[in-house]
Amino acid sequence: MSAPVVEPGPGRAVIVPGLWAVVGFLVAVEVASGILQGYYTPIFTDIADHLGIREGDVNWFEAAQLMLSALAVPLLSRLGDLWGHRNVLLLSTAITAVGSWVLVFSPGFTTFLVGWALQGAYVVWLPVEVAIIHRRTAGTGEQGRLTRRAAALLVAALEAGVILGALTSGALVEATSMPVLLALPAVAVTVCFVVVWFGIERAPGVATGDYDYAGVGLLTVVLGLVMGGLVLVRLQGVGSPWPWALVAAGVVATVVLVRYEAGVEEPLIDVRLLAVPAQWSVQLTAFLFGMSVLGAQIPLSTFARADPDVVGYGLGASAGFVSTLVGVYVVSLLVGALLLPLASRLLGARGAMVAGMLLVAVGYGLFVPLHGSTVQLLANLGVAGIGSGLLVAALPAAAAAAAPGRPHRVRDRHDERDEDRRRRDRLGRLRDRAHLDGVPRRAGGRSRVAVGLPDGLDGVLGQRARRRAPPPGGAAGARGRPGRVRPGPGGSCRVPAGIDH
Repeated sequence: MSAPVVEPGPGRAVIVPGLWAVVGFLVAVEVASGILQGYYTPIFTDIADHLGIREGDVNWFEAAQLMLSALAVPLLSRLGDLWGHRNVLLLSTAITAVGSWVLVFSPGFTTFLVGWALQGAYVVWLPVEVAIIHRRTAGTGEQGRLTRRAAALLVAALEAGVILGALTSGALVEATSMPVLLALPAVAVTVCFVVVWFGIERAPGVATGDYDYAGVGLLTVVLGLVMGGLVLVRLQGVGSPWPWALVAAGVVATVVLVRYEAGVEEPLIDVRLLAVPAQWSVQLTAFLFGMSVLGAQIPLSTFARADPDVVGYGLGASAGFVSTLVGVYVVSLLVGALLLPLASRLLGARGAMVAGMLLVAVGYGLFVPLHGSTVQLLANLGVAGIGSGLLVAALPAAAAAAAPGRPHRVRDRHDERDEDRRRRDRLGRLRDRAHLDGVPRRAGGRSRVAVGLPDGLDGVLGQRARRRAPPPGGAAGARGRPGRVRPGPGGSCRVPAGIDH
């Protein structure tokens, strides 16, 4: 629920009691989220050695986690509206903690893959936290400003957690065993569950309507078919027809999903939004950008750690260097994000995004000729990081600006008709009350009725009265202007004679 607001005095800001205490608890959650995102990157090569797998197979961990994340975001976001955001934050934290502890005791590749996928539930933390803050600041008159300030703190905590996680794992990988090393982020997530349980207030969901179970099922089928096809590519090779058959089945299932979601009143995914010309271009850009900002993490880490004398490529760097590489990348992301206002003023919103894309392309393109030293790697990633920071900051704002004023939902048309019907019913009851509360009729069947109406409805009732007024020349036409509603004493209105109550 929204907290009581302390009215500001002259020159003072709005004060929401308890708001920044809640933000403090959520900052702790985002630090843990950053630890999860930065902790494992320097030690991917050591994880592969621990599990007895090839370094290239580590990419399957990220693929499985991203697949679960793609399912978790729409599923848990809608569940948060119905069930309450705190409850969804607890659920997703519990799932992430289970996945983190599975990694600690995992005996092999398959179990580790399952645990890593379960960790993907953390992707919903930040949007749910922003929703909690947005709801708590309702009624303050400065909801947008307070939410933006709190969100900035959460993002700063996330980035600090990424750096902290990377530096910690890089420093400890040579000093302790792998189970102990993997237990540290599991402990952090478990502590987060306790923080959310005791630090965030309970609040019911704010949305009504049904849950799109069929949409969840179809989305699961789509992701399962595509992921199954990719797994078969690993097992049977690109020459086998079975992987491509599964991928083709996934494409067909995607068409079915889109057609179904387009006709649902409360869809899991609002596919109509993608039909907006300015929106689908932003979403396609985000899709392509995700390939670099998410897909390049493991290959870069394993490339830097690979021994060129053994495999013919790589730098043979230590985990400590990779943690430094992660730190440089995160700092360059922050620099890029801070440069967005200046770039937007100089180049415009679209020009700033184009500049960000070009920097990302140039940064990763430089890896082709320049990949023989740690300095070259740091420079390339710094350029790509600045461009990524521009896009990370610009894409959400571009998506929001391209969104229509009202969601394109089937339910909206029904809601509008229902509201019109309720409005007519209310006006009808007011008209009946006007008749019952009126003074006795005078001779000739004409009367003057004094009716107290709520503010803003006197004009609406006047319009209805004019529509129902008898034609000129009749009984009403003998006295003034029929249908004219004149305000009476005390804020009431007087309905002239001749109006049929």
